[in-house]
Amino acid sequence: METKLTLRLRKSVIERAKKYAHNQRISLSKMIEIYLESITASKEKEVGTTPLVESLSGVIELEPDFDYKKEYSNFLTEKYK
Repeated sequence: METKLTLRLRKSVIERAKKYAHNQRISLSKMIEIYLESITASKEKEVGTTPLVESLSGVIELEPDFDYKKEYSNFLTEKYK
């Protein structure tokens, strides 16, 4: 169900938004709807892992006491000598 919404915005913002929406070939209403949907969507979607990340999990075996910060620091030190 769609319903009407009235907004009060600065004229310059509206004009820039209209131009942007036109360049994107989308209505200003649809653009605002997509934006509001994206900021109010469930946080669960952001936390999920992608299939690519899932497929890469466990590919590398590291020692339990591996200090990745120290190793990265050593790498950078060698790289920029």
